[in-house]
This record gives sequence, structure tokens and C-alpha cells, in this order.
Amino acid sequence: MKKDISLLVLAAGMGSRYGGLKQLDALGPNGETILEYSIYDAVKAGFTKVVFVIRDHFEQDFRDKIGDRFAGDIEVVYVHQKVNPEIAGVPNPPVREKPWGTSQAVLVAKDVIDEPFAVINADDYYGQQCFQVMGNFLREEVTPETFSMVGYTLVNTLSEKGHVNRGVCSTDEEGNLAAIREILKIHFEGDKIVFGDGGDQTLAKDAIVSMNFWGFHQSIFKELETGFKRFVEANLDNPKAEYYIPIIIDELIKSDKIKVKMLHSEDQWYGVTYKEDAVQVKQAFHRFAQEGRYPTPLWK
Repeated sequence: MKKDISLLVLAAGMGSRYGGLKQLDALGPNGETILEYSIYDAVKAGFTKVVFVIRDHFEQDFRDKIGDRFAGDIEVVYVHQKVNPEIAGVPNPPVREKPWGTSQAVLVAKDVIDEPFAVINADDYYGQQCFQVMGNFLREEVTPETFSMVGYTLVNTLSEKGHVNRGVCSTDEEGNLAAIREILKIHFEGDKIVFGDGGDQTLAKDAIVSMNFWGFHQSIFKELETGFKRFVEANLDNPKAEYYIPIIIDELIKSDKIKVKMLHSEDQWYGVTYKEDAVQVKQAFHRFAQEGRYPTPLWK
């Protein structure tokens, strides 16, 4: 019997540097968005459901322009990430202008996912290989104590248009994730990769980084719920604090509750961090169509 596995797509962000709702931008030969390629690759890899975490005010636009295109190919579910949600046990949380971050975004899907699932960003193109690798992991290896993350080679994840932030990963002797260090303002300087305001610190081109592609057992929701309450209580005076996925993962690793298997991808990452990146992404998707990697149009 086919094992159900889900894909959770984080699509609530508005893309402040990009200047709009980039999740809805048409970049493929027939107007496909970046995330449609991820959904197509997920369907091919045997995922049976996709859950979109979005903001409630653009759900209809999202359905019309994206979700309805492939509703016949995979089960589609929508959940909302609120800016100021009610938090059990915290009577007066701080009033915020932005949601509480990626870990809280995953948490809002707890009532619609009861099977192993992967998490991705809506505005990243991850490549075909990684969905096959992740799908196999979720069907065959995931347990309440064993999660996974797809690691990418740093040089394959940079923008030529400006700096980016990346989580640089280290592994233990068994090849499991040991830690993620958030590095800011990474960019090319000649043939070197540097970071920071001064640009005088370098990173290896083959460093492994996280692009927020995770594989979880559904048991993660209980840990997220407990951790989120604890995080909010610790940040009552910090209305801009964000509860990122690496925060909860780091806590669980250090407490020996889980291991995170590092899955590797040599795929070229594509994304639209800056508006100018869209040209390169369009060129890549047109090339993929010409090479026969994807049908055109994607959906019949």
C-alpha cells in the first residue's frame, strides 16, 4: 500500500526585499510559478498531499493563480499563519507586525498533517533529485527520533545580485546534522565567497548550507507547541523575535531527543531574493523545458 507523505509549503512571507508577493510571479514558459515546479517534482516523487501556509487575506488569489492548477494531481490544503495568534498559556503576548517565524508557520499545520512530511519555502527552486531523496526518506527511514535535512553546496545557492543569509551546517562523525550557524550578508567578491559588513571573512565554496528543506515525523508538532510557548514567554519584550526552524531543531539535537540525517543535493538552487534574480530564473526554467526536464505546460 502506498504510504502517505505530505509537503508543507511556507508561503506566508511577502518578500520585503523583492517588493511584492513573489510566490505568485509567473516565471515558467507558460506562466508557472517557482513553487509549481516544486509541487510537480513532489508529485513525481510520490507525495500525496500539499499543505500551503499562507496569510488569510490572499488565499483566494493564491487558489486562483496557483492551487487550482494542480488540484487534480494532489490533495491541496490551506492553513493560515496569523500575525497575532492566540497562544495557550500566554495571556498577553506582544503585538507584532510580522508572524512569529518558520517554526510557528509549521505549527499552524498540526491539525491537517498526521503523516511524515517535508517542509520547503515557496520561493525556492530545489531541483528534482532532492524530492526523490526526501520522499524515500519519509517513506522508509523517518521515525519520531529521526528527521532529515537536505544540504546544498553553498556556491550553488548564491545570488549574483546581492548578499544572502544562509545557515551553514556542521555534521557529527555519523554524518548527522550537529549545528547550523546563521551567516549574514554572504556574497561573491571576485572568485571568493565572503560575508559580513566588511567582507573580510571567507567561506568555502563547498560548505553545506540549509535551504529550509526538512523531513519530519508528525511527532514534531508536540515539540513545536511546547517550544513555541517557551519562546514567546522568553521574548515578551521583543516583538520582532522569530521562532525559526533551526531553533527547535538545535534544542532537540542538544537534548538528544532526535538525530537529523543530512541528505545531500548537488542540484543548482534557484530563487528570487532580489527582483533582478527573476531574469536568471526565467532563463533556467525555459532551458529546463527545452531539455525535456519538465513538460510544457506543467499541468494538463
